[in-house]
Amino acid sequence: MPAVLYAHYVARSILQGGYAHPLSRSWQNRRQLTKSMLMYPIFITDDPDAEVEIASLPGQKRWGVNRLEQFIAPLVAKGLTSVILFGVPLTCEKDGRGTPADDEAGPVILAIKKLRSLFPSLYIACDVCLCEYTDHGHCGLLNSDGTINNAPSVDRIAQVAVNYAKAGAHCVAPSDMMDGRIKGIKQGLINAGLGNKCTLMSYSAKFASSLYGPFRDAAGSAPSFGDRKCYQLPPSAKGLARRAIATEGADIIMVKPALPYLDIIADAAQLTPDHPLACYQVSGEYAMVVAGARAGVYDLRTMAFESVDSMIRAGATLILTYFTPDFLDWLAV
Repeated sequence: MPAVLYAHYVARSILQGGYAHPLSRSWQNRRQLTKSMLMYPIFITDDPDAEVEIASLPGQKRWGVNRLEQFIAPLVAKGLTSVILFGVPLTCEKDGRGTPADDEAGPVILAIKKLRSLFPSLYIACDVCLCEYTDHGHCGLLNSDGTINNAPSVDRIAQVAVNYAKAGAHCVAPSDMMDGRIKGIKQGLINAGLGNKCTLMSYSAKFASSLYGPFRDAAGSAPSFGDRKCYQLPPSAKGLARRAIATEGADIIMVKPALPYLDIIADAAQLTPDHPLACYQVSGEYAMVVAGARAGVYDLRTMAFESVDSMIRAGATLILTYFTPDFLDWLAV
């Protein structure tokens, strides 16, 4: 048999031996997905007995508070550690201030209290925004010309966040992208004696993305006129995103969406190395992965892991994803 010559290889270029075995492959990951890194977004509606499928968001539903135990209990048994709540008001009277957002009889505050009583170890975060509760569908209060009135918007969003914290939320997460709202919320929490009891997770870099469509179907939060491009970040604006990743007292930094913005996640990891870093695999990202799998383009489990592993590789330590129930099963294998 002729001799095999390896002289033309440089020793340091022989990489395959380092990942020839499944276990040694796993060692190549600086960080691996664990169940505690998952936060599950759930939609809570003001119909207490609701269990309504969301057509554009496969496998996800709107839930009423009376259905939460049957929905969440099996997931907690599988290792679910955290959720983030989004209110979906269908019967309330909306107005320009988003008054129903922190109604004590509204879906979010009722769900906080219900989940705290049912699952004491479950970490409960709440999205804080006004778009679901305003009659115009925008994320803040408006001037007479239809533009955002920033200062009173911040005051109102801070008020809602503090009321969620008073109801028992472990974490408040403002997604409105109003300038200065993190500082306003943090000060509000401190003034209420909750600054050391409630985590503040900032949607620090939230882009004006085309990937929010299924979420807006689920939450009924599409604006009644115009768009949100004047307060959410332009998709190509890397410099603006880096400037937006300013902590202002935030305890957790978030980038949203995730997969198209891996460079921004990596920038955030560099700019705020001492903070936990979250990213939101948004509704459109999730729906695309599911659609591709249903079309036979790839295996769902494999692609779901690949997408989330890329976020972790970029620096994320917390993943908000609709795949959470699936990952709880997949990570148990």
